[in-house]
Amino acid sequence: MVFAGAGDVVAAQTLRFVTYNATLRSHDHGRAVKTFQLVQGTADDIAFVMAAERLPGYENFVGRWSEAQHRAALADSHHAYFIARLESQDIGFAIVRDWASPERVACIKRIAVSRPGQGHGKMFLASLVDRIFRETEAHRIWLGVFPENDRARRAYEAAGFKAEGVARGSAFFGGVHRDELVMALVRPDWLAGRS
Repeated sequence: MVFAGAGDVVAAQTLRFVTYNATLRSHDHGRAVKTFQLVQGTADDIAFVMAAERLPGYENFVGRWSEAQHRAALADSHHAYFIARLESQDIGFAIVRDWASPERVACIKRIAVSRPGQGHGKMFLASLVDRIFRETEAHRIWLGVFPENDRARRAYEAAGFKAEGVARGSAFFGGVHRDELVMALVRPDWLAGRS
C-alpha cells in the first residue's frame, strides 16, 4: 500500500512498509529519504501530547486532558499511546482505548497531528490501524468524529473506515453535548484492502 500526501515526499517517491514496528521509508533511487515511525508513547511524551491537543484550530475538534488524566491513562492497561515521528521529529499522537480487549474491539479515542494539511495524518492513521490489527486480536476498530470535521472524516474514509451512524449527544465537549458520527473498520475489510 502507498500512503503519501502533499509535502510528505519528493515527487515520484513511494512509501513502503519496512519493519513490523510500523516504520515506513520513502525511497527514490538516491533522492532524500524520510523515515516515519510509530512508537509506543510514554510519560515523557505527555508534554508533546498536551501541546498538540491545544493547537490553534483544534479547540472544536480535539479533546484535551490534564497531565493527571494522561498519566492515569498511560498507567491503565486499557489505553495505549502512540507517537508518530518523521525524521525523528514528533508529528502526531494517538490514544487507543480498549487495547487488546477481550471483546476484540478497539477505539481510537484521540488522534491528532501537529502540522495538519501535509498528509501526515493519513500516513499516521494507516500505520496505527495496521499496528492495532497486527498486535491485537481486534475484529473492529471504531472512532467518533464530529460530523462537521470534514478533513478528519476524509482521512478516516481513505483508511477504510465506514460511517455507521450518528450517536446523538454522545460527546460532552466544551461544556455541551455534541453528536458524533461513529465510523468503524472491521478486520475482514482491512485484510481485503491490503491485497
